[in-house]
Amino acid sequence: MSIKTTKWDSAEYLKTEEDMKLYLEACIEEAGDDPSFIVHALGVVARAKNMSQLARDTGLTREGLYKALSPEGNPTFDTVAKVAKALGFKLSIDIAA
Repeated sequence: MSIKTTKWDSAEYLKTEEDMKLYLEACIEEAGDDPSFIVHALGVVARAKNMSQLARDTGLTREGLYKALSPEGNPTFDTVAKVAKALGFKLSIDIAA
């Protein structure tokens, strides 16, 4: 007997603003020195919120956002800042512990 599995998609479980905030915080903590992990997490939150609306809010194309926020993407800081702001987040700096 074989076991049937389905692909996990974190975006399906991010229902509230608080869920999204906690998810991003956990990913940032887990990412260490891997900025692509954080970019991927932003992409997950973007898909959970609505990529089409995000494209309108940022002035970027939907396809461009999918590409920039994909595991192979390499978005500029400007794109990351626009996406974070459009998702309702603000970027901040803190002293490392």
